[in-house]
Amino acid sequence: MKAKYIEDSATWEQDFRFYSEVSVRFSETDMYGHLNNTVTFAYFEYARIEYFKHIQLMNDWLNPKGEKIPVVADLQCDYVKQVFFDELLHIYVKANSVGSSSVDIHYMAKNEKGEIVFTGRGSIVQIDKKTGRAAKWSEEEREVFQKSIN
Repeated sequence: MKAKYIEDSATWEQDFRFYSEVSVRFSETDMYGHLNNTVTFAYFEYARIEYFKHIQLMNDWLNPKGEKIPVVADLQCDYVKQVFFDELLHIYVKANSVGSSSVDIHYMAKNEKGEIVFTGRGSIVQIDKKTGRAAKWSEEEREVFQKSIN
């Protein structure tokens, strides 16, 4: 397993602290019982939102009067092992680096044996709802991300 965004596999893996559980549903598999390759992105989304809730950033974004929202700028997945119907997965999420209005999020999925089955990364950009342009993180938001990185 060597995706370009992973410099040192052991250190990268150890830095994850948060995860969400998902169970592979029958409807998410192909006729051979394998997890469909598009479903991993839905798992990333689910785990990312749970992560944002955990670090308490979703409250402002869900506020109907709020002025900012997060959007996915890019997203990739690297498949390591096959995944099958009814497997229980832990989808780990962490902030890897934070920019002025973006954050690079990394993902790692493990099966019940503790084996990495797929990894991923993506950039999330906070935008202004009215203008559609990037909106800088507040100092408090940056601190939340920095704490989760360190």
